[in-house]
Amino acid sequence: MLVRDSASILSAFALFVFTTVGVQAQRLPVDVHPEHYGLMVTPDLKSATFSGEETIDVVLDVPSKRITLNAAELKFGVVKAYVLPVAAYSYGKLGSQPKSLNPVEADRHPQSATVTLDGEKEQATFSFAEELPAGRVTLAIRYSGVLNDKLRGFYLSKTKARNYAVTQFEPTDARRAFPGFDEPALKATYDIAVVVDSGDTAISNSNMISDKAGPVAGKHTIRFATTPKMSTYLVAFLVGDFKCTEGKSDGVPIRVCSTPDKVELTRFALESAKYVLHYYDTYFGIKYPMSKLDMVALPDFEAGAMENFGCITYRETDLLVNAKTGDIPEKKRVAAVVAHEMAHQWFGDMVTMQWWDNLWLNEGFASWMETKPVAVWHPEWNFDQDDAQGLNETLNLDAQRTTRTIRATANTPDQINEMFDGIAYGKAGAVIGMVENYLGKEVFRQGVHNYLQAHLYANATAEDFWSAQTANSHLPVDKIMSSFVTQPGVPLLTFSERQAGSVPVRQSRFFLSDDEANRPVDGRVQEWTVPVCLKTTGEPICRVLTPGDSSLPLPVDAGLPFFYSNAAAKGYYRTAYTPAQFSAIDAKAESSMTPPERIGLLGDRWALVQSGQTDVGDFLNLVMALKGDSSAGVLDTAHQAIEKIDSDIASDADRAELAAVLQRQFGPVYSALGSPVKKEPFDRQQLRGTLFELLGEAHDTAVLAEAKLLTARVFAVDNKKDKTQDPTLADAAVQVSAANGDAGLYDKVLAVSRNFSDPGQQTDALRLLARFRDRSLVRRTLDLIASGEVRNQDSWTMLAELLRDRETRDQAWGYMRQNWEKVSAQFTVSSGAEVVGATGAFCTVKQRDEVTDFFAIHKVAAVERTLAKAVDSINDCIKLQSVQESRLHTWLQLQPK
Repeated sequence: MLVRDSASILSAFALFVFTTVGVQAQRLPVDVHPEHYGLMVTPDLKSATFSGEETIDVVLDVPSKRITLNAAELKFGVVKAYVLPVAAYSYGKLGSQPKSLNPVEADRHPQSATVTLDGEKEQATFSFAEELPAGRVTLAIRYSGVLNDKLRGFYLSKTKARNYAVTQFEPTDARRAFPGFDEPALKATYDIAVVVDSGDTAISNSNMISDKAGPVAGKHTIRFATTPKMSTYLVAFLVGDFKCTEGKSDGVPIRVCSTPDKVELTRFALESAKYVLHYYDTYFGIKYPMSKLDMVALPDFEAGAMENFGCITYRETDLLVNAKTGDIPEKKRVAAVVAHEMAHQWFGDMVTMQWWDNLWLNEGFASWMETKPVAVWHPEWNFDQDDAQGLNETLNLDAQRTTRTIRATANTPDQINEMFDGIAYGKAGAVIGMVENYLGKEVFRQGVHNYLQAHLYANATAEDFWSAQTANSHLPVDKIMSSFVTQPGVPLLTFSERQAGSVPVRQSRFFLSDDEANRPVDGRVQEWTVPVCLKTTGEPICRVLTPGDSSLPLPVDAGLPFFYSNAAAKGYYRTAYTPAQFSAIDAKAESSMTPPERIGLLGDRWALVQSGQTDVGDFLNLVMALKGDSSAGVLDTAHQAIEKIDSDIASDADRAELAAVLQRQFGPVYSALGSPVKKEPFDRQQLRGTLFELLGEAHDTAVLAEAKLLTARVFAVDNKKDKTQDPTLADAAVQVSAANGDAGLYDKVLAVSRNFSDPGQQTDALRLLARFRDRSLVRRTLDLIASGEVRNQDSWTMLAELLRDRETRDQAWGYMRQNWEKVSAQFTVSSGAEVVGATGAFCTVKQRDEVTDFFAIHKVAAVERTLAKAVDSINDCIKLQSVQESRLHTWLQLQPK
């Protein structure tokens, strides 16, 4: 599952090791194993209800009078148990006609069950008068439920025209659609049938094998082929009037589907999927396992996408884009999300983690993999720079006080939901990338193949993966990965001056806030087994730094242009150099380092500023030295740090002076780029857009005037966004204009936000509404959020943006507290955590205490760790400001006027 986007992943969840006391009991008993489900579901879209008839073929290890499984928000009718002879069990193969959904009448005297529900554990226990024997038993269950509005389980998704019934089961919500063994290791095969209205269709994991009228007038029943063995959270069934674009890759039929009005926006995703499927077939050396692949855009969908086996579901903005007129950032997002979810068809679906503590085996792999095929398809899109920026964000996340290990205990639904964070996605993916960089791409790829081949249609653990890589490479992958998977935090490698044949190095754990509470107790220092790759004039040379090592061997005559210890910017660590070492790096950064390496250099120096180990003025000197860098990712990394300096460090007086310095330094760089030209490289477009936004935020009068003109062109045609010659510059202009916008512009953006024909433009407009800073317009946005007019999949992003912005956070925080009942009514389980996490952008003692006190009384689901992390972030900001504010002031005073 892709959790929205990387920024929200990194901000959404608090991260520390879970406690386990009293929660193990939420796991199901270990002596019952499902083998096969027969499921017939009948939704009623008008009444927002559904009914189900289900058979579950299970195996009992020991005789028992009770069977316990998962169920939540379901009402039970008749439940019976049939004890059947072995001959009665005959499961179809993938693509064949399924057996009947009614149990074989070999047992003439089935037992009826008494059903006991445990709402807290989300379990149902079936009790029988007579003991069921060990061996095979079939449960026959009738039940009903509600199509909810919380974007989980079996739920309603709505357009202006009609309702749809769709599913989202990861991690623990299949139990809201059908009773079952809702744990990832309890895999089974499925025969699914859906009864729908005569004008509707259904889509599920496997291919449709029959479509027959009935069982009553105005209905028809669609049956699907038997699935492979898979976990409950990967089941999907979708009901509505979906329309699809069709294609094929490596002999596999592919469809990209949407509501009928948006089917023309599916073509780019189809081309992406065709390319990616062939790439993965080749890379993994294991063919895509299903008989078809459907990708479906849903109007209401909380996550970015969900990897249901053979039936991937998406938020509309992550699948739909105009193939001809869509801009490159939109296409990059869609292609990467498609690649992420398709990677899951191997990592997660075919081979599944044993339990949620190893979620990283799913999400880390997909995050690492998502840019690989698209970077080959479109090398000009510079995914290597995106990866380097993402690594910086992840390192910062993991360097906060509140973090967790990659593998962490999670047993309750709330704990499991909080596992979907920047550690499972970002850190796990980065560690995998570091190991690949160390081993070499082909050696690593063969290890991946061996791991998948050994666990097809089964479950696996972290040890299974790193053992496969160790056996294949004959290198200490197990020691490297275990040290990063089982320990929290980020290594800091502090180097001393080079000696003959080696360079002294000291390992320690790096914290963004240099605080007494973060220092080791009793002299104990946390250490890792780290592959350190040295920059050379040729291929990088990698050495393994083990715990206890005090120096790093340096090869003789290896062609080191200077000492730089993170070649290719793949290392999961921060670095601190001596002044002489850093000066040598700085002198040759533009000429001898790649863009990802320069991004990593900036990231390391900014992290040292945040920890108090480097002066903010020294960092700004590095930024000014790189201000003319030709790579957009490098400048964007600098821009993000400048935004944080303006937001979290500068006093009100120094903000004006900082803006003046930025105008003087970056204005000529922007002017030197000249006006946009047709067919300009994407990197240059990005560079111009970043410079424009930076200068707009610095209140450059010429840029503000240009932004106003460009924005007028954008909204010139019937209040619809009309992309200019350079869409990146146009988007930057609109962002700048909104921050300084009046009611007239606000109304134009609001009109676009109510246009449902283009999901991307609509979502961009909603986010743009949160950029306006005039107090009356901020109030209008807050009222809009609380009104329920905006889909709850989108409203939280607007509120979070307002809470994070220095100019709007006070007003947004006050409004949220005063209107809590209306605001919180828009939350889902995940989005409530997002909003709580956004308060981590606050930077005063008063607001920290208000956050603590308010959420102690006003409870939000699944946010215990999120709240702890937010409070830590506020404390870090307070400390950063106290240390660096005077240093910034001194640096500003020394700048030429």
